[in-house]
Amino acid sequence: MQETAIALANGHFKTVFAKTTHGLVRGPSRYRLLGVVDPSLAGQNAGVVLDGRHRDVPFFESISDVLDRHNPRPTHCLVGVATVGGVLPDDLYEDLKAAARAGMTLVNGLHHLLSDDPELARLTQENGGSIIDIRKPKPATELRFWSGEVLALKTPRVAVLGMDCAIGKRTTCMMLREACRARGLRAEMIYTGQTGWLQGIPHGFIFDATLNDFVCGELEGAILDCARDTEADLILMEGQSALRNPSGPAGSELILSGAAHGVILQHAPRRRFFEDFEEFGCAIPPVAEEIDLIRLLGADVWAVTLFTKGMTPDEARAERARLADTLGLPVVLPLEDGADELVDVVRERIAAIG
Repeated sequence: MQETAIALANGHFKTVFAKTTHGLVRGPSRYRLLGVVDPSLAGQNAGVVLDGRHRDVPFFESISDVLDRHNPRPTHCLVGVATVGGVLPDDLYEDLKAAARAGMTLVNGLHHLLSDDPELARLTQENGGSIIDIRKPKPATELRFWSGEVLALKTPRVAVLGMDCAIGKRTTCMMLREACRARGLRAEMIYTGQTGWLQGIPHGFIFDATLNDFVCGELEGAILDCARDTEADLILMEGQSALRNPSGPAGSELILSGAAHGVILQHAPRRRFFEDFEEFGCAIPPVAEEIDLIRLLGADVWAVTLFTKGMTPDEARAERARLADTLGLPVVLPLEDGADELVDVVRERIAAIG
């Protein structure tokens, strides 16, 4: 039987920092998700709040509320937020202790390692639970260095990059994977963050928990493992951060070391500055300029996708039309319209590769 879980989003569910919980609510999930703890939304349905689609994922007031209403109790308690700097929010700590006392396994994707917390370590040990710190770095002896073998791999690879963090790269990647499969194109995905692992994606690594010298090797290894373990027609690579995000530039690795044949570029029209760095005036560059930069790195942008938070439907569609005309590229609204148009673009581009 699939293990069960409750996700902690305490007060953060309606923010971009709960993107881990959002991914699990949309699915898939490594664990069967029984609900989300967020007292500000207790009694409501997580799917309806997220995107208007009812799912069997209710909100709870607290872990105590979960324990009162679920028998048997969940086997796992997941930290469902991804905060700036990977710091554990104070308002999750009490629920983590309650879950540990109840014998649950604590699953954490933050840089703040729960196994380093003496009280949580003691409570889990005393009550028969355990701690899984997804971002606990592997020792160098267990990591791979880039070999260049990926350059000979014939399987087409597409990187899903973004103009910023928390902009929907993984969601678009997952939607494209499912849309490809529904239309007979065997697509696989390389995860690079905690949510992909929690969703049970078979191939990938945690990008920002990997020693820098081995990031490219771990990426290459995940791609090669995926190609060998599956008969994929297409491998999608989940991007992290953005090429010019000053707090952690990333993405060139997928083009240079993952040898991406093309890029899907996710953009948030309503954002002027990099998330959480507005006070420094760190402006997000123009999309056209980013496309030129990606071309200089060695890949073409095949399509632009839009993260439309803060926009009305009419505004989103007007911006899509404007960008398509300006850029001369397909511009897609994945959450609104699905990913079928992206499948058409990918098929056409793959055929051109030969």
